[in-house]
Order: sequence, then structure tokens, then C-alpha cells
Amino acid sequence: MEIKNEAILVMDFGGQYTQLIARRVRECNVYCEIKPYNITAEEIAERGYRGIIFTGGPNSAYDDKGPKCDPKLFELGIPVLGICYGAQLMAVTLGGKVIGIEDNREYGKTEIEVNPSSLMFHSAKAKNICWMSHTDRIEEVPHGFKITAISKDCPVAAMEDIKRNFFAVQFHPEVQHTVEGQLYLRNFLYNACGCTADWRMDSFVNDTIEYLREKIGDKKVLCALSGGVDSSVAALLVHKAVGKQLTCIFVDHGLLRKDEGDQVESVFKEQFDMNLIRVNAQERFLTKLAGVSEPERKRKIIGEEFIRVFEEESKKLGKIEYLCQGTIYPDVVESGVGQSAVIKSHHNVGGLPEDVGFEGIIEPLRDLFKDEVRKAGIELGIPEFLVFRQPFPGPGLAIRIMGDITEEKLEILKDADAIMREEFANNGLDREVGQYFAVMTGIKSVGVMGDGRTYDNTIAMRAVTTSDFMTADWARIPYDVLEKISNRIINEVKNVNRVVYDITSKPPATIEWE
Repeated sequence: MEIKNEAILVMDFGGQYTQLIARRVRECNVYCEIKPYNITAEEIAERGYRGIIFTGGPNSAYDDKGPKCDPKLFELGIPVLGICYGAQLMAVTLGGKVIGIEDNREYGKTEIEVNPSSLMFHSAKAKNICWMSHTDRIEEVPHGFKITAISKDCPVAAMEDIKRNFFAVQFHPEVQHTVEGQLYLRNFLYNACGCTADWRMDSFVNDTIEYLREKIGDKKVLCALSGGVDSSVAALLVHKAVGKQLTCIFVDHGLLRKDEGDQVESVFKEQFDMNLIRVNAQERFLTKLAGVSEPERKRKIIGEEFIRVFEEESKKLGKIEYLCQGTIYPDVVESGVGQSAVIKSHHNVGGLPEDVGFEGIIEPLRDLFKDEVRKAGIELGIPEFLVFRQPFPGPGLAIRIMGDITEEKLEILKDADAIMREEFANNGLDREVGQYFAVMTGIKSVGVMGDGRTYDNTIAMRAVTTSDFMTADWARIPYDVLEKISNRIINEVKNVNRVVYDITSKPPATIEWE
């Protein structure tokens, strides 16, 4: 969907902060795309990028086996910013020297001293804190470059060739620990690349609706509506574009949160006047999942059954040309697109089986991060309670129940999760915490309730803070709130005698338990 007036290319060399770099660029109201490091100079020229950012990576730039860029891209006249490995790669490719460091390696917060006359450091403080993470360093800068920043143990913390608009920083400007990192990025985007900050949600929404109207024409669309923010915003965009040509099928697989099915039906039928078909399929899904404990099998069973339901319902509606899905950028990244490893499969990424019968898939949110999807939802006029609804995976509570799934376990988890969400809202935490939910751990333990011994279920609470859902830290919830939730679950939910709190960050864990 080519609707952007200007774009930055983020070339992925396997760095852990690749998606974070993209988010920081977007926060400057500049659109960017992540592409693998082996994109050719010819492809770059054809796409008309305003600038290029090389990401970090785990390799050494002087290692022949490490990822390399097409050297011809330096002849395109496009500004380039290298970060960490990207800086070292730029140095080696253009004739400089990079060496390994035996002693005095830099990790974590580091003070740097910058040259304020440098374009990258315009209006910056002469001394500041940045985030370093490297075992190699630039020993000699290429011809035409000058050093623009140093640290105690790094003689080339930054360098630039102002005539060719090439810039390199050894540290990570994209992370929050680099105090003025966003200023450095803005200097590159606005002053070096000449970006005009035209990537805004109002223009995205209007352009996307126009694009969808033109693409769909007079054809019909079927939308996989779950009631979550992603599918809701995707559906509203299509609805604004083609109205009643869109039919939303809401597959209630019985794995939703408490009362959620009724809420979804009410909002979309009554408030938005959409063509909505609700398929009550809990028994069907539970039958397919009976006895299944392995997480990936659960996901695949649910995904395949989800598609089968769509097949059946679409046949009742006559010819349907397009399927609309709420795929967003983290789904694409975590499903192994580009240089990222597959973390878990997403049943709405990667296309449909050939026998489904749709001409194509429409994914209007495929380029957006979660917070951008929420902004688009507000632009569309979706009520805040729906826009800021907690993220919910496609397989639903199936991956929040460890082990096999039964109707009894579902009811226990629904009640426990509802209590947790209610108390977060009561204490003003529902907007502060990125994601929070309850998990049926599959663990039973001994307890004492009244005068008797019990041997019952353990519920885990999970709450994380995150800006991009690519990394996350466990949320420091006040003890009195945790106590209130625990007491309520023990007293109000049958067959639970223990509540625990998960204090693991991502990485090493994922946000979901499965």
C-alpha cells in the first residue's frame, strides 16, 4: 500500500533494537520500513527512500561471514546513519578500520562528549549519557569523516562525513537510557534527510480509506472480527471505505474473556451498524482441543478451525472476494519476517490456505505498531473503552490455560481474569500498565480454607509495562492492589487456593505464557 510521501529505510542487521529504532522514527512523525540487510541499491533507489538507518547486530564488521550491505548504496546520494554494528560496517566498507576490544569494553550507561557543531548533535548538550553495548570499536575513520563524539574508552563514539551526509554513532540513540537520543534522531531525520514529519494518524486514516475504496471497488469483503482493537480498527477502516459491502464474522470460540462476546455484538451491531454475524462455536472448538496440551498445536488447531468457520459462513453469503484481517507489525515481526527469529506462530500472518477461495487478504494495519493502531482507532471515533481494551491473542484463553482445556478451567480463568481487570480499573492502573491478565497455571497445591485441607488450582497474575510489545518489564503493582486481587479471587472463584505474581521480563520470557 504505497500511500506515504516520504519514508526512511531501516536496514536490519539482526540487532535486538531494530523494531525500537523503527518506533522512534515513527514517533518523529516520519514513516519507516524495516527491510533485511541484503536489499540491493537498485531496490533502494526505486523505492525513493529519504534516508537509511543501519541497525546494530551481534556480528563483527571485519568478519567476512558477518552481514554486509550493498556498497553501491553509498553512491545513491541518500543520507545514511549507522548505529553500533551499522556504524562499524560503514567504517569498514568506506575504508576505515574496526578492531576487537580485549579490555575496557563498554556496556550500559556511558558518558560521551560531543561536538555541538555536528549536524547530529545540533542543540545537544556537550556532555551527556548514552547507552553503549559493543565489543568492537572504530579505530580509524574513513577518508572524509571527522570524529564528532568520544567517550572515556571509545575514541570514535560518533563520526560524520557532512559532504556525503553519512553519520555513525557507536551508541544506541533509540533506547531511553540515551538521554538525548531522540534529539539526535530528529536531527538526522529533519536536517540530514529533509523529512517534513507528514506521517500522522489523520492522514494515515484518510489515505487508507481512500486506498481501500479504490482497491475493493464494488467487491465484497469478509472481516475476521474478534472485538479486539486490531480487528476493530481494521473493520472500521474497511466499513468507512465500502460500507455494507463488508460483512463481519465474529467467531465466538468460547475462549473469550467474561461477557466479551455479548459486548462485541452490541457495539458493532448497534453503534456502528455493521453487517455482523456471530457464530457461537464454543462446543466445536473445545471438542477439537480436547486433550491437547502443546501450545503450538493449540494455536494451529484454533487457527485452522477459525478458517474453516470462515469458509462455511462465506459460502452462505455468496461470492466474497476479500478477507480483512487485523494483522499488525509485531505479528509480522514475531512470525519471522526479515531477520527476526520465529518466536511463536500467528494464525493471521502469512496468508490463507489455497483452498479458502478468497482473491486476496486486506491488512490495513500491517505497518502499524500497537500504539499507532490505538491512535487510528481514536481518529475513527471508536469509543475509548474499546480502543484501550487489553491486548488479546487470537487463540484467546487457550494459551492462558496451561495444559489441556476444559469448560471448568475456562470458567475459573474467566472469573479470575475479570476480577483482576476490575481491580486494575478501580485503582487507575488500566491505562498505566501495558498488558495484564490472569493465567491458569495447571499447578495444584495444598492449601487450608476454613478448617479443611484443600488441593486446588493456582492462578498467576501477569502485568507488564511496554511501549512496543517487543520488549517488556514486569509492572511494579502496589502490594495492596495485589493483595486485594488475590483475596477476591480466593474468596469469589471456586477451586482456587493460591495466587502468584509473575515478575519475569521480556526477554527472557514472552508476555503470554504460551
